[in-house]
Amino acid sequence: MPLTSSANDRLQRIEQAREVVLNGQNASSATDVPGWITQSWQRCLSMGLQPERQVAFDAISVQHMRRVQETSQPLVQAAQPVLAELARAIADIRYFAILTNAEGIVVDVHGPVDRHDRRADVITRIGVDLSEKAVGTTAISAALSQLQPVWLHRGEHFFKDTGAYSCAGAPVFGPDGVCAGMLDLTGVETMERPALKHLVRRSARSIENSWLMSTAHALVLRLNWPGNQPGDDSDGLLTLDPDGLILGANPTARQMLSLLPETPGQSLHASDVFATPWEGLFDSAGRQDQPLELPLWSGLRLQTQAFRPGTPAPVALMSKQTANGKHLKDIQTDMIREAVNRTHGNVAEAARHLGISRATVYRKLGQPKGR
Repeated sequence: MPLTSSANDRLQRIEQAREVVLNGQNASSATDVPGWITQSWQRCLSMGLQPERQVAFDAISVQHMRRVQETSQPLVQAAQPVLAELARAIADIRYFAILTNAEGIVVDVHGPVDRHDRRADVITRIGVDLSEKAVGTTAISAALSQLQPVWLHRGEHFFKDTGAYSCAGAPVFGPDGVCAGMLDLTGVETMERPALKHLVRRSARSIENSWLMSTAHALVLRLNWPGNQPGDDSDGLLTLDPDGLILGANPTARQMLSLLPETPGQSLHASDVFATPWEGLFDSAGRQDQPLELPLWSGLRLQTQAFRPGTPAPVALMSKQTANGKHLKDIQTDMIREAVNRTHGNVAEAARHLGISRATVYRKLGQPKGR
């Protein structure tokens, strides 16, 4: 696809910012790229890396890979249904999905990978090291270092060898609150699609929730703030054992309850969080027509729904939501809406960024056609 003048201008601005930083000038003057990118470039330089150097895309040893596969098994299993549907969502735009562990080692790949294109093949081999020290600045290394969703386009990568990629990445946290890896969406010499940052963030959230729900527990609490409509992947999720000990939580619940990542050997109890008898949470399981409002020791209140394993739960908590495509449609609609908001209502510009027609934007958002 030919690059538009605005796309060419963007690439030129990135290249100018690279020259500023890589020539040792003040990084604060490189205003056309985010600060976390220039910081990564500087880290690469401090490691002795040079942008002209050829990238080897080396795989780790067999012994190391065995350890990685063993420790990453829960992450890979939780991600399988999400990645399968995600691959369908991005198939028509020539992007594919890569799942790595917290070291940046590839543990799974889904999507239309062109194995005849070396640039796609070398980064989608199980066991290849895509960490910052190995391949420089990428969405993978950025998501793992920033612990936030990121978008990285072409020359924003450190090495010239990786300048053909455009990537969106998001960290994936385990039930213990520790980053276990990241999810990456990559295209090779394709148009810029920053809206994919929203899609990868939603997909990472689905993986986290699937992982949490697959672990052994006696009760799951679905949390939201009063006035919000519960029932989707944006809810906080908390799991308890029969004695009220907190077994795990998704990142949303940890933010709501100010929970830190778990420390081995230290357990937090539901009574340490909720300013109400914890036994009542079990008594209310499956009997709520409406969420209960519960006080926290912080003085805030949360609305809560409780469910036991094996009892009917909202569709949003069940893996079949992804399998039947409903969740995927919601993700696509949200991605389109975010693109329109980012372009201040310019549907034509949003459609160009997404690689779809204006008519599709109007249809997905249920709006009459405009100019």
